Amino acid sequence: MNEKNQADTILQECYTSLVENLDISDVQCIKYSLSKGLGIGIVVGGSIMKVPQVLLILNARSAYGLSLSAYILETLSYAITLTYSFRNEFPFSTYGENFFLTIQNAVITLLIMLYAPGASSGKSSKLLTGAVSMIVSAVTLFFLPTSTLTTLQLATLPLSLFSKLPQIRQNARSQSTGQLSAFAVISQIAGCMARLFTTATEVGDSLVSAGFGLALLLNLVLGAQLWMYWGQGDIHDKEKYEMRSVQAVKQEEIETKASVPTYEPTPTPWQTPQTHRVATPPPRTSSASGGRKWARKVD
Repeated sequence: MNEKNQADTILQECYTSLVENLDISDVQCIKYSLSKGLGIGIVVGGSIMKVPQVLLILNARSAYGLSLSAYILETLSYAITLTYSFRNEFPFSTYGENFFLTIQNAVITLLIMLYAPGASSGKSSKLLTGAVSMIVSAVTLFFLPTSTLTTLQLATLPLSLFSKLPQIRQNARSQSTGQLSAFAVISQIAGCMARLFTTATEVGDSLVSAGFGLALLLNLVLGAQLWMYWGQGDIHDKEKYEMRSVQAVKQEEIETKASVPTYEPTPTPWQTPQTHRVATPPPRTSSASGGRKWARKVD
């Protein structure tokens, strides 16, 4: 019996026990119903969890304080867990939020590339490369064998670790969390705690549980940094961040101007350069008598 059929059987039994027989002493069915409710709530919450982060970046037109490598690794981790759970036919309520988080994280990753300081001429190619890489990765994960997916799911443990470490290190260096969304971090903490309960109740997969446990620990570290660095160093560090962006744009303009050759028209054969002659007064000539002489009359 696969996971889906087993879940359907348990759901039918608990419906009979709790709804038809009103047996409130059935602890297992109460836990299962609570897990289902939490799972549906997490899926709904996951569909908007990273939206505040996206709006922060768009409103500020800046990805200051966000680590690109952290979001790339986190997106990959979400995608692997999503594919692994789907291929093993787990109930959608136990992994559905990963679908929405993968999409939202992909958008945030592209926004970080867009608003990163640097020359604007190469951003279009970077965005195109990033989007194509995401599509290729999604297709590859979908068609991988189940045994390979199991290995990759095991790899999500170090992926979760390495996806959070760059962000934690960047926060510690700048003593600021920049554009990091407090709502997203708090929601992830609550979601990981709830997922540990729902996974243990409905799935019982130790690999998935270990991934959520490690993610909870690292999200708690990010939450502690939000509390410690709230409002500290944001203005100063953001000015330096934007200054680097302005300097990069100015440097690009200078290089562009230097690379454009100056145009100097060459005269055609029928055009001769005009020269201006300066007229000079003719020299004075003396008369035969030696010129006009002025004499003072003497009486």
